[in-house]
Amino acid sequence: MPLAATISPGQAHESKSFEETMDAVRIPVPGGGLQRRPERLAGDKGYSYGRIRDWLRQHRIEAVIPYRSNQKPGRTPLDKAAYRRRNAVERCIGWMKENRRIGTRFEKLGAMFLAMVQMAIILRYLRRLF
Repeated sequence: MPLAATISPGQAHESKSFEETMDAVRIPVPGGGLQRRPERLAGDKGYSYGRIRDWLRQHRIEAVIPYRSNQKPGRTPLDKAAYRRRNAVERCIGWMKENRRIGTRFEKLGAMFLAMVQMAIILRYLRRLF
């Protein structure tokens, strides 16, 4: 299930809006509250940047991100079992693109496109609830 959505210019790499997206995340916890940060974050090699790893370390979030081939591996090895579960993100993106209005981006204004993405997320939650 999607936790948050942000938009950025089409030519910008998705890692540029990492902090903004993470600040928008609210994770439901048992008992009815909301937790602001996950315990671990899985990403592909496109998120293997020092600033992202530093941000995760500062917020006490374990990074499950493989190093790029031109980087020196870190102290801790990649948790492969946790990394395999990253496919949930890829499936969510695939589901999002199945929504025709979002996949073809009928909305030209960024605010309207974000509203459509948020509406699709709301519909997804409602289908799951009912």
